[in-house]
Amino acid sequence: MIANLVTALALAGAGVSAAPTLVGNLLCRVGNLCSPSAVELPTVDLGYAVHEATFNDTGRYYNFSNIRYGDAPVRNLRFGAPVAPTSLRRKVNKGQKGSVCPQATPYWPAIAGQFLAGANSSTLEAANSLLQLGKDSLTIESMGHSSPPDPRQSEDCLFLDVVVPQEIFDQKRSAPVLVWVHGGGFVNGDKTSAGNPASLIAQSQLDEGEGVIFVAMNYRLGLFGFLSGSKFHEQGGVSNAGLLDQRLAFEWVQKNIFLFGGDPERITVMGESAGGSSIMHHITAYGGNKGPVPFSQAIMQSPGFNPIAGDAQQVAIFDSVVAQARALISPELSDLRSFGMISSPVLAALNQIVVARSAPYGTFTFGPTVDGTYVPELPAALLQKGAYDGNVKIMVSHNSAEGLFFASPLISTEAQLAKYVRETIPTADNATVRQLLHDVYPPVYDGSYGYRNSLGRLSLLLEEVSFTCNTRYLNLAFRNEGYAYYFQVPPGLHGADISYTFFNGDTTPLIPGGLPVQPKIATAMQRYITNFVMSPRGDPNGRNLPFFPKYQSNSTNLVIDAEKVGALMTDTTANERCSWLLQNLFLKKS
Repeated sequence: MIANLVTALALAGAGVSAAPTLVGNLLCRVGNLCSPSAVELPTVDLGYAVHEATFNDTGRYYNFSNIRYGDAPVRNLRFGAPVAPTSLRRKVNKGQKGSVCPQATPYWPAIAGQFLAGANSSTLEAANSLLQLGKDSLTIESMGHSSPPDPRQSEDCLFLDVVVPQEIFDQKRSAPVLVWVHGGGFVNGDKTSAGNPASLIAQSQLDEGEGVIFVAMNYRLGLFGFLSGSKFHEQGGVSNAGLLDQRLAFEWVQKNIFLFGGDPERITVMGESAGGSSIMHHITAYGGNKGPVPFSQAIMQSPGFNPIAGDAQQVAIFDSVVAQARALISPELSDLRSFGMISSPVLAALNQIVVARSAPYGTFTFGPTVDGTYVPELPAALLQKGAYDGNVKIMVSHNSAEGLFFASPLISTEAQLAKYVRETIPTADNATVRQLLHDVYPPVYDGSYGYRNSLGRLSLLLEEVSFTCNTRYLNLAFRNEGYAYYFQVPPGLHGADISYTFFNGDTTPLIPGGLPVQPKIATAMQRYITNFVMSPRGDPNGRNLPFFPKYQSNSTNLVIDAEKVGALMTDTTANERCSWLLQNLFLKKS
């Protein structure tokens, strides 16, 4: 390189016209003295496509945006397994045109928002009545007027971004890779919805850190990605298509990341909420019978999903979707083949309506299901049985008030609560529901069970069934050798930690009513995350950070609160309730 620079300088002195460009390029590479705006931006040839980067001068990283990792899941691929790209597109793609998978949102969060803002019970009841009327009157035509869709929405949405520090790309360092799986209840979200990875990348380069490459993907959502059940299969559908999209993206990273300077043997996947529980499903995929998973480490933040184990529940959801399609689109729609004839905008509108009507409160209609193949049983059961890839190194977390957002403030009697639990966990028989509410979460409000009112009781039940006990099952399955932290920055609601994971200087809390983001706490949390990614042992510890111990047999959690990081506590999920749920809900055959 030095010899080339000397030659270029000599050419410049001799008046050779091409010399200034050569000198500039070499100075940039040798001394990092100018930005790529002064030189040609790099391209990556994937064989089936060529992608050109954009450059962030502040963070000094390249962004290769909107790279196709799967063929468009349309026509005969709609409701099917994803397929790696089959078409050649040799024109240089600058990634300017992006897309997101069709989005949807339930109506009940509107009530949750009012409740958290302090609305009284009469206001909530009135709002709920209006929402019920609104849900019942929805039409395909009205969806485009009441909630105009994001113009980026498209069924052709299987794209990912690769963000790589300039130094790593230019030197092809075989750097560690962090792959993000977004949350959103399996009905909304996209590869950029959680935030920008700039600060995560910057933290990874502190104290002479080698840095990380960041990857994030879209995957199919709602009825596009999570229809299931025996009827659906008999008509040619493939369950858990959204999970299979994620798996294809992981395999794409494993195959192609070396072109960007990444090491395919050092891939960490990370996700929050639906993203975190997706990773649980991948770790237990095929019951561990099809070799290692396409990553070596995993960070699962608040891994949450509504367990859908039984075929009866899956068929009921499929039948409901068909019935709503017949009522809203055409009475001639009777099976999956006829669904293939529905235009994408109309099917997206149907998806919005189905999800908007999600019931009971706190649910999203769609999500991963037991399909007998990729998901042979619920992940908790597979972890307990040893049917998973045990070589993955893990870090998990949960928040201090995971269930509050999902707990209905409209429930006031024991009868209403029992009905709600039966609807939320339809595989639980009456005897199980009775024991759940009388023995496991009894109506005792003196604080001895962790709650002092009926809403707190329901909140705890929901967070342990759908979120926090998942972290306990993971820690035990991985022989207590992983790491676990407890996020209790007030108000500790589900999702509040995302503002910290992707903190970039904006102190506005993601959750209304939350404290402003504390920069010192956020950067410490980001350093634990990036240290874990960069360590070949999956160790989050590093310089100038409080010691983060392993979970071990004493169930240790590192505490992250508004004042400091570094206190230790016994895991709140190390309790008899999580053990009871495992034995009586997740291990039971449906």
